[in-house]
Amino acid sequence: MAVAVVALAATGCGESSSGSKSSDSSSGSYSGKGIGLAYDIGGKGDQSFNDAAYAGFQKAEKEFKIGGRDIEPQDGESDADKVQRLEQLAKAGYNPVIGVGFVYGPAVQQVAAKFPKTTFGIIDDDKAKAKNVADMVFSEEQSSYLAGVAAAKASKKNHIGFIGGVDIPLIHKFEAGYVQGAKSVDPKIKIESQYLTQTAQEGGFSSPDKGKDAASGQIEAGADVLYHAAGLSGQGVISEAASNKVWAIGVDSDQYKQSALAAYKDYILGSALKNVGGAVYNLVKSVYEGKPLTGVVRGSLSNDGVGFADTNPKYKAMTDVVEAVNKAEQDIIGGKVTVKTS
Repeated sequence: MAVAVVALAATGCGESSSGSKSSDSSSGSYSGKGIGLAYDIGGKGDQSFNDAAYAGFQKAEKEFKIGGRDIEPQDGESDADKVQRLEQLAKAGYNPVIGVGFVYGPAVQQVAAKFPKTTFGIIDDDKAKAKNVADMVFSEEQSSYLAGVAAAKASKKNHIGFIGGVDIPLIHKFEAGYVQGAKSVDPKIKIESQYLTQTAQEGGFSSPDKGKDAASGQIEAGADVLYHAAGLSGQGVISEAASNKVWAIGVDSDQYKQSALAAYKDYILGSALKNVGGAVYNLVKSVYEGKPLTGVVRGSLSNDGVGFADTNPKYKAMTDVVEAVNKAEQDIIGGKVTVKTS
């Protein structure tokens, strides 16, 4: 086997890291250069959405012994920059090429048409329709429902909060599920709700200071459990919750396990999981095996595409909360509960 060589380089459309490894496909059918991954706003290190994608990237690289290149976004970039980034990966021979986040929708649609022999994936968007595109989406409302149940059961004040990064339909799904789950426990529960920005360009997913300020306001209003769906901004929510000794609920990744959040983990009740890493891994696996996934691929509670992390021992000790969340999960999977998306 070739020794992995990892390099950091600045390109015209973002910072990237690349690894070169020889392919070891038993069937000999995989001829790509490896995995191409383009990050969403906030980039690698957000301890949430992008890092979940990177975990799947790393797992696939290691298991299939293929190379990979991941590229960071830049602040204030245009759609043309995203097109350039994806074209750069496809031209270099990476397969699949994956855009992390709905913002890559138009770019994937455009570039996939130019490279019909390359499989493209996009996370959180189902509008990129092409024979060589996999739209990897999730039932975020289901995991958020479980977060709402946990929050309502854990709250001592019957008063909880939701902080969304950007006021868009995708994040509305998180809020809708959370509110429905909380009200299934107590229809009269008080719920604070706030979006940090109207557009992603304003920093709603990439500004911990905005998350901190929003959390401070909700805690001052009386909320003692805060759930965020705000990417990197969520770090501010979690740190402020810990400073005030109230519960925070993470999102996408198991944020209790994130090293950058270790100082606050005792106050991370749990996390509403979205298996972005699994989606990335599964798409790479399908291409590697010569049977690429295409069309809409949805992760839900029934296929472990979403869930609720119970890593915190303090959460596990709250048996009434655990039982309520487990029952809610089974009710959703069994069809007794249908979770709203708006």
